[in-house]
Amino acid sequence: MRVEDIQAPRAVDRLGLLLARHGGITNERMRHALGVTGLTPRHAVALMNLAESGPMGQQALIEALGVDPSVLVAILNDLERDGLAERRRDPADRRRHIVEMTTAGACTLTRVEQALAEVERELFADLDEDEIAQLHRLLSRIRTTPDDPGCTEA
Repeated sequence: MRVEDIQAPRAVDRLGLLLARHGGITNERMRHALGVTGLTPRHAVALMNLAESGPMGQQALIEALGVDPSVLVAILNDLERDGLAERRRDPADRRRHIVEMTTAGACTLTRVEQALAEVERELFADLDEDEIAQLHRLLSRIRTTPDDPGCTEA
């Protein structure tokens, strides 16, 4: 077979490559936006989960974030160091830790939400509400797991 005879799709027609390109750009924009708070995406997602669920056990937070326990410990160490979250022993089970967002964490989360919303407004400016909802539904159906090598940063 000759190279000229290969009928490979054009790079711009490969949906996976298009998604990877936009994903990389989106990741960079989100990280830049989070820079105003000093947080990484993992820190932000941890705070979002705490805001949504309220105080929760460390194991529940590991499951919600889909991370290894050692990764969560590093995230929580950073959040505690910055006064954004705190861990305390569960009075009902001293082996268990409860994680709670602090008032400073809630204020920071407000800034995070504003920064991320601005990035999303820019990214999706050419889409109407129905198209954004459809994109969300479609992306939610893509088969990936937190264990996938590319899913190292939430």
